[in-house]
Amino acid sequence: MHNTTKKPTLNQVVFFPPIVFLVFTTIYSLYDNAQFIQLAKAANNWILTTFDWLFTWSTFFFLVILAGVYFSPLAKIRIGGTGAKPLLSRWRWFAIATCTTLATGVLFWGTAEPLYHLHQAPIGLGLEAESAEAATFAMSTMFMHWTFTPYGIYTITALIFAISYYNLKQPFSISSLLYPILGKSAHGAIGKLSDIICLYGLVAGMAASLGAGIFALMGGLETIFGLKQTNLLLGIIGLAVVVTFVLSAVSGLQRGIRILSDWNIKAFFAIGIFVFLFGPSVYMLKSGANGLADYVVHFLPRSTNIGANLEDSWTHAWTVFYWANWFAWAPIAALFLGRLGVGYTVRDFIHFNLIFPSLFSMIWMVIFSGSALYFDGASDGNLFQLLSTQGEQSVMYAIFDELPLAKIISFITLLTIFVSYVTAADSNVSAMSAMSSHGISPENPEAPLWIKVVWGSLIGVIAWVMITGAGIDGIRLLSVLGGFPALFLIIIVGLGLVKLFLNRKELVEN
Repeated sequence: MHNTTKKPTLNQVVFFPPIVFLVFTTIYSLYDNAQFIQLAKAANNWILTTFDWLFTWSTFFFLVILAGVYFSPLAKIRIGGTGAKPLLSRWRWFAIATCTTLATGVLFWGTAEPLYHLHQAPIGLGLEAESAEAATFAMSTMFMHWTFTPYGIYTITALIFAISYYNLKQPFSISSLLYPILGKSAHGAIGKLSDIICLYGLVAGMAASLGAGIFALMGGLETIFGLKQTNLLLGIIGLAVVVTFVLSAVSGLQRGIRILSDWNIKAFFAIGIFVFLFGPSVYMLKSGANGLADYVVHFLPRSTNIGANLEDSWTHAWTVFYWANWFAWAPIAALFLGRLGVGYTVRDFIHFNLIFPSLFSMIWMVIFSGSALYFDGASDGNLFQLLSTQGEQSVMYAIFDELPLAKIISFITLLTIFVSYVTAADSNVSAMSAMSSHGISPENPEAPLWIKVVWGSLIGVIAWVMITGAGIDGIRLLSVLGGFPALFLIIIVGLGLVKLFLNRKELVEN
C-alpha cells in the first residue's frame, strides 16, 4: 500500500550500490581510458553476438502483445480505478510523453543516420550506394528505428507500472513491474536487485543520450558562432544541460517538466513545418511514401531478422544498438510515464505512449531524413562527406544552410536541442530519485533535492568522460551496456501483461 504520511527519505539499499559502481568505473576510465574502452568494447561485442536475437524477437513480440491488449476488454479498464481523475489534459499528456521519449535522438540522428544507409546499405541487400533503392531503404530504416517498435518497449513497461502502481497499489519502484508475475515476492531481494541494475542501466543510457546532445549542441555553436570543439567546451555544454535539467526536476512534474515539454513540442512542430514548407516538400512526400511501403512490406523479416538479408555487423551497429538504448531508458521511464496515465483507460494509454508519438516521429523523419537524402543527392554526396569529416552533428545545420533564414532557424534548433534533452532528462532524474527514496506515493511524488543533484551530476560526468575519450563509439558502448540488463527485466514485464490480459478480473476488483 502507498505511504501518504511521511516525507520521502533516502533508500540506501537502492541508492549506494549503483553509485559506487558507476563512480568506480568512471575513475577507472579516467585512470586508463584505453584499457577501459577495450574492456567495454569486449563486453559490448559479447552482448551483441550472444543476445542480438533476443533483442529483436522480444521487441517484435511486445508489439504483438500490445496489439492484443488494444483490441481486448482489458483496454477499457481505467488506470487508477473507475473514479480516478486525470493528472493531465490530453494535450499536456501528449507533449510530455512525446518530448520525454524523443530526447535529442530525432534531432541528432534524424538527418545523419539516413546518409549512412544511403551510402553504406547492408551488403546482403545488393543496393547500389546513392541509388533510389538505397534512399528508400534509408527512409524505411528510419521508420523501423524510430517509431512503433521502440515505442513498444516504452509502452509495455510503462503500462505495467501504471496498472501496478495505481490499480494494484504497489510502491513506486522498479520491483512493481514484476508484481504481476512474482506477486509480493517481487519486492524482496529480486526487486531490490532490479532497482539497482536499472538505475545503473539508465545512467548509462542517459549519459549516452546526453553525449549525443552535447555533440549536437556543439555543432550548432560551430555553425552559428564559429566556435571550435574542445574538451573544455564540451564539458561546459554538458554542465549547462545538467544544471538546467536538475533545476527543472527539482520543480516537479506540474511546473518545470510541464512547461518545458509544452514549449518543446511546439518548437518541434514549428521547426518541422518550416523545413517542410521551405525544403524539398515534394521529394519528402515521395520518399516518405516509398519508405513507408518498404517498411510495411519488410516489417516482419526485419523485426525478426529472418530472411531480411541483413548481415550481423550491420544489425549490431544499428538496430540492436537502438533497441539496447531504448531498453536502458525504459524501466525508469516507465515510472515517470506510468504516473501520467492515471484517470485514462488502457486504450488511451496505448494511444498516447505508442501510436501518437510513433506517428509524430514518422512525420519528423519524412521531413528531416527526406531533406538529408535530397540535399545529399543534389550535391553529389557532399552531406555524407561533411558527416565523414566533421561529424554527425554538422549535417542538420548544413541542411538549414540550404533554406531561408538559416541562422535564425539554426539558433532556434540549438535552443530546442537544449530544451529537448532537458525535458527528457528531468523526468527521468525525477523518477530515478524517487526510486532511490522511501515514502514515494501519489500524495508525495517528489524525492529530496540532494538526491536529484547527485544523479544529475553523475550523468553529466560520465557523458563527458565517454565523449572526450571515445566519441560516438563511447555513446554506442554506453547504450548497449545500459540496455543489456534491462532486456531481461522487460521480457518478464511483457509476460506480466499477458498474465493481466488473461486474468483482468483482478484489475476490476481493485
